[in-house]
Parts: sequence; structure tokens; C-alpha cells
Amino acid sequence: MVTFSLGRILSFFKKTFKALFQRRMDIEKIKTKVRANLYVYTHHAEIERKADELTHSQVEEALLNGEILEQYPDTGRGESCLIVGFAEDVPIHVVCGWRGDKVALVTVYIPRPPKFIDPWTRGEKTDAKN
Repeated sequence: MVTFSLGRILSFFKKTFKALFQRRMDIEKIKTKVRANLYVYTHHAEIERKADELTHSQVEEALLNGEILEQYPDTGRGESCLIVGFAEDVPIHVVCGWRGDKVALVTVYIPRPPKFIDPWTRGEKTDAKN
């Protein structure tokens, strides 16, 4: 006879329901919000954008032609995702989440080695900061 503790059963159901009901970021919904100017930069995203000398137009262009590279369903602040797109020939990464009904741009940067081999491929992890 197999017995299960109440704690194990509740843990199983919690994980199952969480997986079933987690929203995933949708690229078409993000693009629709960007076209409608329903997005905001976080303070961090603005600092990183300026550090890489990217314009708002370049970031918007990258979002509108981008694709989701990674999904982050639960980061403690809700779901988010990493988008890779291009402004002309410049690759741009944008981490997006939600702030109410608006898309929140969490960070914006140009992917470079050693963290990225190319715009779509992470580099080898060499330390805790990578």
C-alpha cells in the first residue's frame, strides 16, 4: 500500500496549478502595446539603454521586429521575458514584464561576449555574475 502525506499532496497540487495558470509573455501582445505606446522604461532600463548609447527609436524597432528568446514565468515580480530584436544591424536585448496594462522594459542592452556568443546564444557561465 502506498501512502502520501497531506503535505506532499498539497505540494503536488500547488505545483500543478501554478504551472497550469502561469501566464506566458506573448510577443504579439507586447508588439501591440508598443505600437500603442503603452510601455514604460524602468529606471534601470533607461540607465542601461544610455550606457549602450541606444535611442528610444532603436529599442522600439527591436521590440517590433523581435522574438522571445527566454520566458521567465515567475521572477518574484510576475512573469517576464527576454526579447531579441534588431535596429538595422544592431542586436538588442530587452527584458519585458508588466506594469498594470503596460509593458515594462526592465533592462535594455546590446548582447556581447562573454555573456552571449551571438544575439541568440548565451556564453558559458564562468562566474556568478554571468
